[in-house]
Amino acid sequence: MLRHSSQKLDKNIRWLAMFAFLIIAPALLDGQEPPPPPAQAPAGQLKSREYTINVDVNLVVLHATVLDKKGRMINDLRQDNFRVYEDGVPQKLSVFSHADIPVTMGIVIDDSGSMRDKRSAVNAAALTFVKTSNPQDQVFVVNFNDVYYLDTPGDFASNIEELKSALDKIDSRGGTALYDAVYASLDHLKLGNRDKKVVLVVTDGEDNASRYALEELTRYAQKSNAVIYTIGLLGGEEPGGLFKIKRSGTRRAAKVLEKLAEITGGQAYFPKSLDEVESTCVQIARDIRNQYTLAYYPTNTRKDGTYRAVRVDATSSPSRDRLQVRTRTGYYAPKAGSPTTAASGK
Repeated sequence: MLRHSSQKLDKNIRWLAMFAFLIIAPALLDGQEPPPPPAQAPAGQLKSREYTINVDVNLVVLHATVLDKKGRMINDLRQDNFRVYEDGVPQKLSVFSHADIPVTMGIVIDDSGSMRDKRSAVNAAALTFVKTSNPQDQVFVVNFNDVYYLDTPGDFASNIEELKSALDKIDSRGGTALYDAVYASLDHLKLGNRDKKVVLVVTDGEDNASRYALEELTRYAQKSNAVIYTIGLLGGEEPGGLFKIKRSGTRRAAKVLEKLAEITGGQAYFPKSLDEVESTCVQIARDIRNQYTLAYYPTNTRKDGTYRAVRVDATSSPSRDRLQVRTRTGYYAPKAGSPTTAASGK
């Protein structure tokens, strides 16, 4: 667990927001205006135990980004533009929404020795990322080198100054325990009461200090229902500020970042220079705030703990052009006798 995180919370915590979706879904489907949501308190000021709700349903929740052939975001689709498949079998959507909903978010930043000269630019970009994101987001910062640290006071930062202070806790030295830091950050997301979970990872090298293996992290990420975005500042910096991926180690690091993003529905970015990190963070914030939420009850009702592959197709009207949909590639079904659900994935 992360520092400051000594308690495990109820595993059904993320269901409050989805419970709200289930209430308003009929109105959305009928084209009616849903009732206004209850007012949200500022991020970081509410304890998630107040929002615990015991719901044992087998709802699979997907957060999807839709792009056209030129990579432009598409934000005007309706439910009938989407087709969802689980292990190749069509599924019926029970929930559909396209709204800027607040998220619980971890910003995980490499603080190994090789990041010393990059941290100033990365910190500035991270602050821009937060300022561009939903103001109701719950945010925490994890810095890592050989070990990882939760550097926001309490579970989440309550204001921008606390975030800036957390980012400024720089101790650039040692190795890179990337897998451990991401694993612990996924665990810390459970303390939040926002239904949608996001992790942003910024690193410049290959893991060389973790006790968790990549396979363990991958499985945990698939169970978490969190969306992982990665920014790789890999390789040596050439004249002009360009990063060149030369060694096999940095190529392996790039593949790891791509894999973590792909399986969770996020995106891996590899800026060509430090000057591009800030614009990349703005792009990620925009992506998070413009996703579709799709949810369904799977036709395969067996609670066998197996992995189920998920595919989402989308077409635009009236041209019916095929669009690119980015979402998580699957989930682990719950096991019989377990109170967990496919959507919470724990």
